[in-house]
Amino acid sequence: MKDKAIIVEMLVDKIEEYAKTSVELYKLKAIDKGTDVFTSFISRVVIISIIALFFLLITIGLSLYLGDVLGKTYYGFFAVAGIYISIGIILLIFRRSWLENPLNDYIVRQIFKEKKR
Repeated sequence: MKDKAIIVEMLVDKIEEYAKTSVELYKLKAIDKGTDVFTSFISRVVIISIIALFFLLITIGLSLYLGDVLGKTYYGFFAVAGIYISIGIILLIFRRSWLENPLNDYIVRQIFKEKKR
């Protein structure tokens, strides 16, 4: 009878150990996925920031050039602002199909992608 009690006790210990290990494994997998998504997001933010800086400088140059062509510097800035408000309105109209859906798809793909080892 003592042998059976010892075996049951050992089995319970093994089950507890297995449960703790499984929980730890799920935590590590969640951390791994979270860091993958975060690092991918950060790298994209850096790239987008550099591209935004490029476009800012191009915009200033275009504004100054158009200002020269139109006769007054501030006319060029108004013209470029008009271009940007037009782009903004178009993006507002098509934001769901052009921005929200692709971003949602990207995030889901990043979460569920398999790591290549």
